[in-house]
Amino acid sequence: MLQREAVTPTPLRLHDSLRNQKVPFEPLEPGKVGMYVCGPTTYAPAHIGHAFSAIAFDTIRRGLMFLGYQVKFVRNVTDVDDKIIKRASEQGEDPMVMAARFTAEYNRDMARFNVLPADLEPKVSGHIPQIIAIIERLIANGKAYESAGDVYYAVATFPAYGKLSGQDIAELRDGASKRVDAQDTRKREPADFALWKAAKPGEPSWDSPWCKGRPGWHIECSAMTVTHLGATFDIHGGGKDLIFPHHENEIAQSQGADGEGTFARYWLHNGFLNFDGVKMSKSLGNVFNCGEIADVVGGEALRFFCVQHHYQSSVEFETEPIKDAAGETTGVIFRSLEAADRRLNYFYETLQRIDDKVAAAGGDPGSGAVLAEIESLVADSRAALADNFNTPIVVAAMEKVASTANRLIDQPKGLDKLLVLRTLIRCARDLRTIGAAVGVFTSKPPSYLAERRARLVKKFGIDVAAVDRLILERATARKDKDFARADVIRGELEAMRVKMIDSPTGTTWRVDEPS
Repeated sequence: MLQREAVTPTPLRLHDSLRNQKVPFEPLEPGKVGMYVCGPTTYAPAHIGHAFSAIAFDTIRRGLMFLGYQVKFVRNVTDVDDKIIKRASEQGEDPMVMAARFTAEYNRDMARFNVLPADLEPKVSGHIPQIIAIIERLIANGKAYESAGDVYYAVATFPAYGKLSGQDIAELRDGASKRVDAQDTRKREPADFALWKAAKPGEPSWDSPWCKGRPGWHIECSAMTVTHLGATFDIHGGGKDLIFPHHENEIAQSQGADGEGTFARYWLHNGFLNFDGVKMSKSLGNVFNCGEIADVVGGEALRFFCVQHHYQSSVEFETEPIKDAAGETTGVIFRSLEAADRRLNYFYETLQRIDDKVAAAGGDPGSGAVLAEIESLVADSRAALADNFNTPIVVAAMEKVASTANRLIDQPKGLDKLLVLRTLIRCARDLRTIGAAVGVFTSKPPSYLAERRARLVKKFGIDVAAVDRLILERATARKDKDFARADVIRGELEAMRVKMIDSPTGTTWRVDEPS
């Protein structure tokens, strides 16, 4: 749907974290993009921070496709890691089985946020030979050394270390020396990091030239990128929290093995998600699982919340605790998501109104002029996405078109009926086209509106059977021209938080929620 054939890609500029500036994007192969994004470490359910990053890079991927590029999108899964082993031990579960379970849950959660499946989803456990091969090259190149079965990267052998994060290697050595146990003599330098770890009893392990063991965390991405995208590829993405040490170490490993100038040509990093002015942290209790978010407001509301902000921005996420009579916290209100949910609903109601209007008019009137004020949506959105994926401008452009559509439906006087109809059809078409480019408006309006209403009915405890009965009574009263009774029934429905919507195709209703 998004990928267009035989189209000259739109030139774009993106903000490269390595150069710390916006630069023209020039892929290795014209019209094609190799893109790698760091995926989850699968030891717990996915939380909103995982979703925030996944949505950011899915939006970038969709943007590239909309601009005419063919994208090979690789997102790894870390299924071998200290955290996984520790959590599995605590739960008495096989670590590989647990990792597989959380991987499946992660992918189900991301699908609820309209995140497209990766073209390739490599796992650490499936790339042990490739990891060992890179470590062997690093040792042969004098960049790594074996010590008591472990293998470490010698940071001092890579003078460019710190170029992505801006860290000073001398300061890093000094800081690391203060954190490392003085009795640990396996490392030559405190700043050196593990490439291979000797296995402890009961841990997953694989044979290697050094000992039976498992990979360190950083080396996996170097192995997976070279395996699936080559020694040099176009874009590497991840959260800002991964810049140091993870991405810094990836550069050192990959260029240490394959030479200067290899590895990622452009680095993109999404911003932090802050909760009421505080960075998300498990210790602060402000980590919310994806399932919890999607159940409360629906997955697409989080998606819409994200695309309202630029992917690089640090975003404030407003919440409000729900307290019982004793002052104990019993839940949380997601203020930011409720606002995004209401705005997303506005777009879906607009699309539904357009569809109803077109159906009532007998369908498409054919080609012809449309109002000039809605002509530029696609062009403006393409320009915004080509400028470092500036989705807030895209959302603003869609707002303008939706506003025009509602005005034409509510106040079409003075305009030719066919002009209005053609303009409304164009509004709906372009809203859906641009929505798909950022991952929203992907449902049919009746399905989305029904699902949302069901959530709100449950939230406010509305008796649907009673609502349907009153709406039927009101219809009968209006048919009998008993407008006083119809008005009384309307008041009863409004008291139940029910707002009726009269249209050419009949009367429907929605929940009238507080703003």
